[in-house]
Amino acid sequence: MGDDGLSALLLSDLKTILGELGLLLEPADCARYVSGARYGNGQTLAVLRPDSHQQVVAIVKLCSEHQQALVLQGANTGLVAASTPDASGHYLVLSLERLKKHIVIDVINRSVEVDAGVTLQELNAALEPHGLFFPIDLGANPSIGGMIAANTGGARLIKYGDVRKNLLGLSAVLMHPAGEELMLQAALFKNNTGPDLKQLFIGSSGAHGIITRAVLQVHRIPQQIATALVVPCDQAAVLALLQILEQKCGDFLTAFEGISGAALQSVLKHIPNISNPFAPDAVPDYCVLVELSSSAELISDGSNSGINLEAILDRCLENCFGEVIENAVIGRGKDLWRIRHSISEALRHEGKMIAFDISMPRSSLLAFRAQALQSMAQKYPWVKVMDFGHWADGGMHFNMVWPSNLAQVYSDEVVQEIRTLIYDMVVREFHGSFSAEHGIGPYNIAYYQRYTSQAARQLSGKIQHCLDPHRLLGLTWFGESV
Repeated sequence: MGDDGLSALLLSDLKTILGELGLLLEPADCARYVSGARYGNGQTLAVLRPDSHQQVVAIVKLCSEHQQALVLQGANTGLVAASTPDASGHYLVLSLERLKKHIVIDVINRSVEVDAGVTLQELNAALEPHGLFFPIDLGANPSIGGMIAANTGGARLIKYGDVRKNLLGLSAVLMHPAGEELMLQAALFKNNTGPDLKQLFIGSSGAHGIITRAVLQVHRIPQQIATALVVPCDQAAVLALLQILEQKCGDFLTAFEGISGAALQSVLKHIPNISNPFAPDAVPDYCVLVELSSSAELISDGSNSGINLEAILDRCLENCFGEVIENAVIGRGKDLWRIRHSISEALRHEGKMIAFDISMPRSSLLAFRAQALQSMAQKYPWVKVMDFGHWADGGMHFNMVWPSNLAQVYSDEVVQEIRTLIYDMVVREFHGSFSAEHGIGPYNIAYYQRYTSQAARQLSGKIQHCLDPHRLLGLTWFGESV
């Protein structure tokens, strides 16, 4: 391909494959496909919108023949620029948003076979009449294919796991051999007949192939949910409370989400119709959103033989008052979760957000947070730390804001210094990850190169070269091609 755009032959063949609805060429029509949810703003030659597996296969064969590069896109909710083209204008966007005809539910097996373009909300709407749901809890509404490519986790990972844990099978179209379909769709919970090839596509940012269909494990919709927003006596009490809840509540514990006072204040300031849940008391320095859930129904026949999660949570927290917690708001689950899910939106009103998606052994979280807060206060005191995150799985969004009302102008160079400071601390001192959930993508590739061993990069490069020798899939390259 030259720099003058699509060749007449390629364009003609794409129109034949996709028709008028499936091929977008006008810049106005392509605009929403070239800007990411947080990062990524580029240009594209065209947007391809297949509505069948056969069309995906035909596109791949054609683009391979013309050596035309593709950027894969689901719902475009990713946060590392993996689903948007760069500024070169040399890429086609392959959007799977129309690939959503197929949702086949096996209630007895608790599984569902679903096209990759189906969104999380659409899937759960189809599952709900059967008393089932796909439990990856996110603030966005991604496509199933995108969730697999990013291996999303969410706020309820401690009970249900991430996408990897809930993926039984998939189908993918390969770039090499061009257009070959890899069918790994068995709806089996146990299958030990060789290497688990579907793992090659999970968390790959779309670099290994085009996921077109998935087989997912689904779960019973909880019949009971008990929620509380808890104020620990101090930071050390956060992990003490977690240990108590795991001991006393066991598998009922669904979520354990830390929220800093700064993040909570921002929500109260910027999000309508949310009030301080602790009023008349002041907003605390830190609080934890706790949730218990069970698919068992509450028995209300007077026998007291059933599970009552509200009573269990209330008794557990009551026993913690004084030594571990100093305040708690119990109930009002939807209101409390709205606070948690509104944090990212609220922080955007404060200024330019400097987002971190990190993880480490949860035994290291206290020491990391104390050290990171101290380092930021000493070196960059004008930057506000407004952190929150999934303490039970070692995850933390150690997010910051460069306030918009500062005389000090936002500096990309200083932000880069901050990122390196925090990531070096996370990876090299606390043996954690610089990307707990969001994946790699162009935004994180420099950090992947910085922190990933040469041996791992070389092996990743060999795998990627085997599946895409001409580097036609996406903007993410995990290692050197061989």
